[in-house]
Amino acid sequence: MNLDHFWPFRDERGWLLPFEFSKLPFIPKRIFFVADVPQGMRRGEHAHFQTQQYLICISGRVRIGLHNGTQLEEREIGQGESVFIDKMIWDYQDFLTGKDCIAVLCSTVYDPSDYILTFKGYLDVRGL
Repeated sequence: MNLDHFWPFRDERGWLLPFEFSKLPFIPKRIFFVADVPQGMRRGEHAHFQTQQYLICISGRVRIGLHNGTQLEEREIGQGESVFIDKMIWDYQDFLTGKDCIAVLCSTVYDPSDYILTFKGYLDVRGL
């Protein structure tokens, strides 16, 4: 799992977190934010046929799980840290503090047919 950092600029007025799209492995077609998730709740739990994603922690701490069909890797990310999720990787996010926020940059526009919604279905598609 590649862990990257987007370094925030901090001063007495707060912080600013810039994103330079040219440094990403794809040009984003969509962005969404996930916030106000109760502490300990899990989200995600799906894979994509085509979509690649970059999850960036805006605040709090989030545990990211990535499963390639045979191996699970988990990593916690905090403010300014991010994780790349390639297509055909099962992923989930555990929101750890109750004050967590992530931004998700996506390589595709929203398409419900791009989602694999069960782990068994994911393993079947992978031939495992």
